[in-house]
Amino acid sequence: MKVEVWVIGKTSEAYLETGIELFAKRLKHYLPFTWTVLPNAKSKTTDGALLRQEESRLVLEKLKPDDFLVLLDERGKEFSSVELAQWLEQRLHSSHRRLIFLIGGAFGFSQDLYDRANAQISLSRLTFSHQMVRVFFLEQLYRAMTILRNEPYHNP
Repeated sequence: MKVEVWVIGKTSEAYLETGIELFAKRLKHYLPFTWTVLPNAKSKTTDGALLRQEESRLVLEKLKPDDFLVLLDERGKEFSSVELAQWLEQRLHSSHRRLIFLIGGAFGFSQDLYDRANAQISLSRLTFSHQMVRVFFLEQLYRAMTILRNEPYHNP
């Protein structure tokens, strides 16, 4: 199964981009992995609901029916690192061709995306910027892979 992380909008800070590149490179050692940047909604409006709807429409157009879509969302299920690794292992052995993790833009997701999603996960009860969570999530994916391989990166 191919694992993809989709994000809305470019990463704005160089230090975040450095972290993303580091963990994306490490992840490719473990599995077929792709990092995809989708465009921000182009609109003259500052209405968050309209922007959220447009960004969600762009995501829905790119999805295939057999994709397993996971939203990173503050209302999602929380895991420990070991639990996330176990959850990921189950997904990797499923019949879906692509496992897609979606990190939304500043305005979040539309109801259409929530309805289409197969799962929602949360990294914490704390709120992180949609930019910062990119690095945090990639590090957790990498950590999960090292846990599954019994490698020394994760210190319980």
